[in-house]
Amino acid sequence: MPQPSPSAGTQDSGRRSLVRAYAASLSGTSLEWYDFAVYSAAAALVFPELFFPGGDPLTGALLAFSTYAVGFLSRPVGGVLFGRLGDRIGRKKVLVVTLLLIGVTTFLIGLLPTYASVGVVAPVVLVMLRFAQGVGVGGEWGGAVLLSSEFGDPGRRGLWASAAQVGPAAGNLLANGMLALLAGTLSESAFLAWGWRVAFLLSAVLIAFGLWIRLKLEDTPVFKAIEAHGERPAAPVKEILTQQRRPLAAAILSRLAPDILYALFTVFVVTYGTAELGLTRGQVLAAVLIASGCQLVLIPLAGALSDLVNRRALYAVAAVLAGLWPFAFFTLARPGGVVTLVVCTVVGLGIHAFMYGPQAAYITEQFSPRLRYTGSSLAYTFAGVIGGALAPLTFTWLLVSTGGWVAPACYVAVAALLTLLGLALGRDPDHAEDRELLTAPPDRVTA
Repeated sequence: MPQPSPSAGTQDSGRRSLVRAYAASLSGTSLEWYDFAVYSAAAALVFPELFFPGGDPLTGALLAFSTYAVGFLSRPVGGVLFGRLGDRIGRKKVLVVTLLLIGVTTFLIGLLPTYASVGVVAPVVLVMLRFAQGVGVGGEWGGAVLLSSEFGDPGRRGLWASAAQVGPAAGNLLANGMLALLAGTLSESAFLAWGWRVAFLLSAVLIAFGLWIRLKLEDTPVFKAIEAHGERPAAPVKEILTQQRRPLAAAILSRLAPDILYALFTVFVVTYGTAELGLTRGQVLAAVLIASGCQLVLIPLAGALSDLVNRRALYAVAAVLAGLWPFAFFTLARPGGVVTLVVCTVVGLGIHAFMYGPQAAYITEQFSPRLRYTGSSLAYTFAGVIGGALAPLTFTWLLVSTGGWVAPACYVAVAALLTLLGLALGRDPDHAEDRELLTAPPDRVTA
């Protein structure tokens, strides 16, 4: 019988590694974003009453969203710390640590006593745990993107890098689905007393599963090549901040519209739908749930499409739509009911998907392979502070202070213009960087 050629065996092994890397990136980020999303939903639904009691529901929401923002403000710490380590010691090792950090902090939030039990200690510890959770997420994204994209063909980076982008949608789907199930099956008193904790405590099982997948995976071929050629950067953060300022600015600005639009249709919409539109928690969560389910398909589709057309052009079209859609959303949502809210949320997160799908590839392509983890992590975390961290607070403040929806809609429009500026500053992909690194002998590889 004819024996399979060595090259065929190598190709099969490469495909298996690519599939495992995609699964590890998708499952890990899904589980970590489950933790992050369940906190976001709880900040809108239960934390104002349990940890920030007061007479005014909107004031409680502002305080709860402040703890939401802490999770973004701490991300640069994780970006600097874990981004540097990812370029120095490898992608896989760092991703195991970030997964553990987020899982443990989320589990502890599920055990945290409320303000009624221990007073001001409760919100203080909540903020501390949220800070640690954000540090983990800050180091997770850049590595998860590289874990999948650096195993695949650079020409299909949009598709493979989208594995990490599907994670937030999948995590949001799991989180809101769990909270909707608990809120729908439990009484109001039971949900506030202990039901919300179940969603946090389940993270222990989910994180164990994610660790099992990641520990079985090797590091990426690109990092192995960098290591073999002695090209690991000694001070990657310094290099990025002194020599890569334009790529960093382009990557940061490109994230603003997606972050702010996502906050509108996954976090603020919960408060707006219940407080302003008179809908129930379950109805609003169902709208977010359906829209997140659609994103599971749309995000990888957008990533794959960005490999076939100009990535920046596709991203730019979606950014323009992102700046326009909130005006339509707020106009249609108020006279409409739950069906209108569902449709509007699906469209909003659909537009987000066509920015978010190509985003991972676009950001990593701004930096050379040896600086990718650090550059991507810094861009992701700094943009999170400017965009995602402040978005729910800003939406709520604008709604309360102006008494209308025009200011919140204009806020998204400004973010879209800044994202278009980031795309104009950026560069198109240079696939030769990866291919040369993987094929050239050590004496031909340059920094």
